[in-house]
Amino acid sequence: MPAEAIQFEPLAEDALLLRFGDRIEPVLNDRVHAAVAALRDLPSLECVPAYASVLLRFEPAAWQGDDATSAHQRVEEAARITLETAHASAGTGRIHEIPVCYGGSQGPDLHALAQHLGLSDEAVVARHAGADYRVAMLGFAPGFPYLLGLDPALAMPRRPDPRPRVPAGSVAIGGLQTGIYPTELPGGWHLIGRTPLRLFDADASEPSLLAAGDRVRFRAIDAEEFADLDAAQRR
Repeated sequence: MPAEAIQFEPLAEDALLLRFGDRIEPVLNDRVHAAVAALRDLPSLECVPAYASVLLRFEPAAWQGDDATSAHQRVEEAARITLETAHASAGTGRIHEIPVCYGGSQGPDLHALAQHLGLSDEAVVARHAGADYRVAMLGFAPGFPYLLGLDPALAMPRRPDPRPRVPAGSVAIGGLQTGIYPTELPGGWHLIGRTPLRLFDADASEPSLLAAGDRVRFRAIDAEEFADLDAAQRR
């Protein structure tokens, strides 16, 4: 991986930012996840991926040498050497099937979105559920996945009037992205469906169901299956 194309920016006493670009696109995100795969074994270092950058959090004392070289310099040097010699790919991550009840009360914006795009409700569902997605990053709120892979025909600007409350599990479209609200949150994306799966549980050993780099496919379900799965989640 050509490390010379990466910008290293000091953010704090214990943090560096590896910047691969400034756009939201799959190629850059592939490089981000390949870098995380290569760097994750460096000692006293935490990698947090975003769309086109990786935050490196480190223990300054663990990286401080006996000479005048700063911890930032040592981390950058180690990262550059690792990236220059690494052959790690972005990998496929875990694969998740997310059941979604589209439209109706679970997806109140589906019909208006379809009309705006000149598609039928069924065509929107087919295109949305027919794509393969990658969790580009988690952000906005704990467990919220930003998913790359949306059919460009479904791109839709955010709502001009954000909702103060979006139900947990809501599947939404905003711009060229789709995402899932893990808990009840405010939001301005278009709600096209809802999953009964619980995406975030603060008491679990792994609080977030999805992780950056994971793969996602949606499966359309009806209201009866939604109710059954929802009841099972609450037991």
